[in-house]
Amino acid sequence: MEAAPRTSNEKAGVTPLLTFSILSSFLKIHDKMKAAAMTLKKLAVDDPRRVRHSLKVGLTLTVISVFYYVKALYSGLGQSTMWAVLTVVVVTEYTAGATLYKGLNRVIATLLAGALGLGAHRLAALAGNDGKSVLLGVFVFLLAAMVTFSRFVPEIKARYDYGATIFILTFSLVSVSGYRVEELIGLAHHRLSTVAIGVAACMATSIAIFPVWAGEELHNLVASNLDTLASFLEGVGKEYFEQKLESHKNLEGASFLIGYKSVLNSKAMEDSLANFARWEPGHGHFGFRHPWKQYLKIGALARQCACSMQSLNGFISATEKSFEELRFQQNIKTACAVMCSESGKALAELASAIRDMRPPTATAGHLGNAAKVGSQVKMMVPSETTTVEEVLLYATMANLLLEIVHSAKHVADAVVQLANMAKFKHAEEAKSGVVKHNGDGESLHVVIDVRN
Repeated sequence: MEAAPRTSNEKAGVTPLLTFSILSSFLKIHDKMKAAAMTLKKLAVDDPRRVRHSLKVGLTLTVISVFYYVKALYSGLGQSTMWAVLTVVVVTEYTAGATLYKGLNRVIATLLAGALGLGAHRLAALAGNDGKSVLLGVFVFLLAAMVTFSRFVPEIKARYDYGATIFILTFSLVSVSGYRVEELIGLAHHRLSTVAIGVAACMATSIAIFPVWAGEELHNLVASNLDTLASFLEGVGKEYFEQKLESHKNLEGASFLIGYKSVLNSKAMEDSLANFARWEPGHGHFGFRHPWKQYLKIGALARQCACSMQSLNGFISATEKSFEELRFQQNIKTACAVMCSESGKALAELASAIRDMRPPTATAGHLGNAAKVGSQVKMMVPSETTTVEEVLLYATMANLLLEIVHSAKHVADAVVQLANMAKFKHAEEAKSGVVKHNGDGESLHVVIDVRN
């Protein structure tokens, strides 16, 4: 039986449904495109250097492409010109230090591997046609195995890992190609020339056009981490000890309580930036032999301080109900608030000193006040109505805060050492850690030992 033809009402019902489906899909695509555009805009607004870096990469590739388009330049290098383009793609990095690290590693590795590849080819040729391939295979095996094993050495992996990879690649290509290619010297010369051209273009744009220095990034990162730790202590002192036990305000999820976690996770970034900074030339206030390793020491001590803060935060979260139920003595609460506030001010001063490249003149006073109050808290005798549970809570809290004070003192020692090593302005004034006042007009002399 033939199907009955659709009526005009049925056709009219299909059209709106199809239109709605198409419109719904279009709106979904529009929303996704809008969200992607907003994300890209936020990335550009948060750090305009990302936009400049993208433009620099495009400019470098455009300049290198001229070698391929211009016949006079192309005839001199031939198909090897494409290696210059590939070099720009793989070598160009966000910071100048990272670009220099990869560029110099690539040039040196290509030069050494090319020379050894030519030597291996000449030695293998002495064995005749029958033994040539065998000897080339042996050379490739030995050098590839040795260089790969060397990458497990921490010092080599940190500074020359990329160069080791390029060495294996180039040596293998030159050695294997030499078995079939007659003009091996010309091949190696073209390969090295194109790599050098690509690296030179990358280095020129990275250093000469709006450079992003890895050393400066490390400098700012360490200062920012200390600011984050200072915010934690100041927030705990103000929001917890001064208000929490009176207003029972819920602090769960507060930004200052979780900021220290970023400090705990900053080691990989600090190590990477310090490694790249060593390859950079002197720039701005940073000399060629700037003590970048000292920043790593400060970062490690800052993470130790962050670990103590994590313990304090965990203790606060675990005993929050107990403190609300028990009577928290006013004098102990005030002392803990002072310890947090003074330690936070000390870390904030250290961050400011690093950022301004000056010695931390007021840090010793704040740490001295915090340590003095901490020693008084440990000697406080609870009232007769205080329970054993309260005594344990007070003692644990005081010990955790004193541990943070001691960690902050180690950070201060390291920052003073940095000021001396980097010759920050007036660094000699911070050698003894002496300050003239503590904010109340009273003299305060606290010695920070920088000999160890």
